[in-house]
Order: sequence, then C-alpha cells, then structure tokens
Amino acid sequence: MAPPVFQFDDVALGYRGRAVVEHVTFTVEPGDFLGLVGPNGAGKTTILRGLLGMLRPLHGTLLRPGPETTLGYVPQRRQLDGVFPLTVADVVLMGLYPEIGLVRRPRPQHHQRVAAALERVGIAALAALPYRDLSGGQQQRCLLARALVGEPAVLVLDEPTNDLDIGGESEILDLLRTVRHEHGVTIVMVTHLLNIVANYADRLAILHEGRLTIGATESLLTGDQLSRIYGRRVAVETVDGRRAVVYHAAPER
Repeated sequence: MAPPVFQFDDVALGYRGRAVVEHVTFTVEPGDFLGLVGPNGAGKTTILRGLLGMLRPLHGTLLRPGPETTLGYVPQRRQLDGVFPLTVADVVLMGLYPEIGLVRRPRPQHHQRVAAALERVGIAALAALPYRDLSGGQQQRCLLARALVGEPAVLVLDEPTNDLDIGGESEILDLLRTVRHEHGVTIVMVTHLLNIVANYADRLAILHEGRLTIGATESLLTGDQLSRIYGRRVAVETVDGRRAVVYHAAPER
C-alpha cells in the first residue's frame, strides 16, 4: 500500500511555544477527499499551516509529502490583493513560478498550460480580464486554476466557498469532484461550514472545542454523532439524495 500523504501522530501546533491544538492524530491517504471542519477560531488554520509546512510541531510527529509530490494550494480569495492589476492569466501563471523561477521569462509551453488550466475550470474566455473585475465565483475558479496548473497530486483548499452563493458553492465543489475522479488528486478542504462538504468528502475531521473527531462521512453525519460532538441537538436530513445538516436553536431561558 502507498504511504499516507499526511500523517499526524499526537501533534501539537501553535505559536511562540504555546499550543493552539494538541493531540492531533490522523492521516490523509492517497486519493482521499478529507473535509477539515470546525467553527471560526477552532484551530483549522493552525492545522492547515502544519499541512503546508508553515508550522513545525511543538511535539509529536508530522509527516508531509516529499519533494517528489506536487502540492497545490488554494488560499482564501481575500489573501490575493485585488489592487494589483493582474490579469486572470497572470494569476494562474503564478502557479508555475516554482518551475519557471521569478526572474526567468515564461516560455510558450507555460502559457499553453495556463490556457489549459483555465479551460479546465471553465473560464478560458476570461484570461485577459483583470482578476479584480471578476465575480467571487470566477475569482475562486481562477485560484483553483492557479493551483491546478502545476498538475498537483495533492490539493489543499482554505475556505474555497467563502462569500459564494449556493450556485457558486455547488459549481466549485462539483469541479473539485471532477478533478479528483479524473486525475486522482488527493483533496484536503478546510471549511467552517459542515453542509459544504457533507455531500462531497469521503471523510471528515471535525474540530470542536479542542477535540478532533475523524471518521467516514457516513458514520459521522448522523444526528446522534453530531449532537454529541457539538453538544446541541443536530439533525441530518436527506433531500433528493443529498444530506443537509440542521442545527436546532437552543431553548430560550
């Protein structure tokens, strides 16, 4: 069997010697679609930085892919400054900088790969437009193309559906599912919205009040399991074959 892509073994991560998350143990297997879910401030970003190699463990063992494994990263849209007059093609070309180098000029084959990546995500016609002029969903597709242009084996996404409407959310997630099935890409998606990954991820890692609960999506997405994790009444409904997580309001006092 192939080794795990990521492996956390009793890992603590934090800043300036102070742990934000502790006793984190899980693996991401080749071909996985793992949804890392939790409320804002739960520590998802800290685990994400560990995944990306931006944080070293305070203790425990964290194994990441070696240099032979290409990793694509899709940040939150607000991390790319919309003031810079970059075209859509310019933004996607940034995904090839590790290969091209910052001071060398891109070659025709690099531009061809940019065009192919934009075609892959359905916005080839927007290549010459300024990135800042795109809609939120188009910007997200552009950032996904930037991550895919390097033909990664692993794709890590940070809140890729933030500020999108329902249609935009489903378009991005359907695109990720297609990329995964057609190219065997391993996906780790960080989100604070459980409903976003409920119908796409094979496994969930739910971070809540310092505890990480991980398991198959089918086993965790039950009312009993989610009620236990979140400490409040949760129901899971099925509508037209799709799961919907419903949080019941706390009783008034």
